[in-house]
Amino acid sequence: MRDLRIVFMGTPDFAVAILDALVIAKFNVVGVITAPDKPAGRGRKINESAVKKYALAKHLNILQPTNLKSETFIGELKALSANLQIVVAFRMLPKVVWQMPKYGTFNLHASLLPDYRGAAPINWAIINGETKTGVTTFFIDEKIDTGNIILQEEVLIDETEIVGELHDKLMILGSKLVVKTVQQIEENNVQTFRQPEIEEKSAPKIFNETCNINWNAPLNTIYNLIRGLNPYPAAWTTLINNNETIKVKIYDVKKEVVEHHYKIGTLLTSKSEIKVAVNKGFLVIESLQLSGKRKMDSKSLLNGFRFYKNSIVQ
Repeated sequence: MRDLRIVFMGTPDFAVAILDALVIAKFNVVGVITAPDKPAGRGRKINESAVKKYALAKHLNILQPTNLKSETFIGELKALSANLQIVVAFRMLPKVVWQMPKYGTFNLHASLLPDYRGAAPINWAIINGETKTGVTTFFIDEKIDTGNIILQEEVLIDETEIVGELHDKLMILGSKLVVKTVQQIEENNVQTFRQPEIEEKSAPKIFNETCNINWNAPLNTIYNLIRGLNPYPAAWTTLINNNETIKVKIYDVKKEVVEHHYKIGTLLTSKSEIKVAVNKGFLVIESLQLSGKRKMDSKSLLNGFRFYKNSIVQ
């Protein structure tokens, strides 16, 4: 049995769940590397990463380097005498860092590699209408998400599932997989396999323009885009309402497959329902957020907001 000294690297809530699983399993976490504090919001209040908040609460040793190649950070990292590093939702590591520990550096990725390498695998799995995805642990090498695979676990994606729900499901699954991976490393019982070179499906970073709804696309394409961006960063569109132009974020939706004669993008409203005419059907909007307003369900919005008869989205 190996005596492990672990350094954990991560930043968001997704990473917190994995770090917590390691702590609960009583592994020896000798250091936590996370993003530097930064000002956020209107008041520019200093914001600490989710991982830092957790590490502080658990009295873990924290490092927050701005430069992963700096001599100071490399020295501090060496001083921890770690023999295993675990990376979850962190930035790309220089070779001098990932090569440092005796037993390697492994990453948890929220997809079934080699599919969906990149920054936003959970979003793109839903946007592309996948029916399954999963989590993968792999040893880091010089490229992004290409190293030898240690373990994988598969999960089904429900047709109505949104990215927030899938995120949480993969977070729990990933926590168990990381613990299992560390146990195998501890027991010197790891069997890896090389990833195929071919990458058919990628998961690039999501930008504002990625989230702009194309109402001329097929109904399922629009539906999956909105699911894959709900609740964050959220799909958006432009509402033209009696010559007023309003940016609208759209969250929960349903599909209606039916032939109709309405122009694409036409908005139809009743006392309790908002829907948009699309190819071969309607997209029923159940919750949304007008620019400058809070998110609300459609029925609540209809009680206080007037949609004109010629309203459209584009």
